[in-house]
Amino acid sequence: MPSILVIEDEIHAEQSSEYSSFDDALDELRRRKQIPWDQPPNQCPCTSWRTCERDYWIIEYASSQEPWEVLDRTSVMKVSAQGVVWNLGN
Repeated sequence: MPSILVIEDEIHAEQSSEYSSFDDALDELRRRKQIPWDQPPNQCPCTSWRTCERDYWIIEYASSQEPWEVLDRTSVMKVSAQGVVWNLGN
């Protein structure tokens, strides 16, 4: 079954970028981990962005049907003014 992986900020229901593998999506989040919380793409889109946070998940969808079916959801990291909380072992 063909699948696609997407990075989603669960708090803001904002999806960005599609990936063909979990490792590719994880590499992008490792890159974002190095970006300050107040810089794009980590800066929140809301007016209270200074006190808000990003809650990044990798979501795997079955792309062989419409609408896409969620196969798996993995919480990866949160980014805020307090820093980064990495939910995986890397």
